[in-house]
Amino acid sequence: MLELIDSAPSLDIAVGGPAIATAVAAATCVFLGLWLARGLVRRKYARLAATEATELLEIPLQAASRTTLPFMFVVAAAVGTSLLGPEGRLAAGLQKFFTIAFFWQAGLWVSTALVAWLDHRRKVTLAEDKAVAGSIGIIRFVARVAVWAMVLLLTLDNLGVDITALVAGLGIGGIAVALALQNVLGDLLASLSIALDQPFVIGDFLIVGEHMGTVEYIGIKSTRLRSLTGEQIVMSNADLLSSRVRNYGRMYERRVVFTLGVTYETPREKLTRIPPLLRGIIEAQDGVRFDRAHFAKYGPYSLDFEVVYHVLSPDFGRHMDAQQAINFRIHEAFEALGVAFAYPTQTLWLAGSAGTHAQPERVAA
Repeated sequence: MLELIDSAPSLDIAVGGPAIATAVAAATCVFLGLWLARGLVRRKYARLAATEATELLEIPLQAASRTTLPFMFVVAAAVGTSLLGPEGRLAAGLQKFFTIAFFWQAGLWVSTALVAWLDHRRKVTLAEDKAVAGSIGIIRFVARVAVWAMVLLLTLDNLGVDITALVAGLGIGGIAVALALQNVLGDLLASLSIALDQPFVIGDFLIVGEHMGTVEYIGIKSTRLRSLTGEQIVMSNADLLSSRVRNYGRMYERRVVFTLGVTYETPREKLTRIPPLLRGIIEAQDGVRFDRAHFAKYGPYSLDFEVVYHVLSPDFGRHMDAQQAINFRIHEAFEALGVAFAYPTQTLWLAGSAGTHAQPERVAA
């Protein structure tokens, strides 16, 4: 486009009716050609976008389809005015105008292509690396800000504004803005910390204070969790990082501890058979590693056995399936062994008549 302006005829051209008609006709042809070309590009892009796979030309076509009508008018006007051969200040002014218009259209093209490419990368890496997928949203925001900041600086430079002084002034004003927007900037810096440190990624199950849920989205200002009851929990990034986060998504296996209580009337020979019995039951389960089983303590109303094992999967459903199977087997084994489970009871000693001994009576608490 700039070459069209620079290649304007050096000969003096009398601006008359035929010259103007020729310029208008050329500008009209250029505009119609660009409009038709954009229509073809959009139809081609629509066909490629309808497929599941991302084609090689899909992103360039998507960017080209964002060509705006004002930019097409500017290109057509540039061609028309180049035929008229303006000189002096008018030529310089038109050149600045056409250059600025090209910068803004180029910014739109680059921004569209970057966002499309990052969205494509997010879909590809979501199944492979959830940490990268979670940080892509933050990278997309930073990239768009950088593109449009560059466009703005180039525009001001073409308008004759001293960019060096402007950047220095913005640095001083940025301090005041930072003080006024410190909460927003705190969330922004926290989002960058999440992207770099990756304490959690999309799909992890978190417990933050009294809230718990699965990470759905990591944004610039907030992170969104999907709770177990279905509602969405929105937490600011700064508050999230300042809290103690329990990340169950990084769990490789689950340690399970449970206690069994049997009655005090259980004979000692049966008590000695319970720990190896519990060990055999747990080791018979798939995906489970036995740790220990001990007669742990004398409880208020029971003899307590403590059992520890590991489920070799972080899945909570797998843990509950294993615990249920263990409980059924323990119940069956205790029935065969003749061991009774304890429950809260109290022993009352009732005073008898003279010459008789008090008889104990045990009742449920």
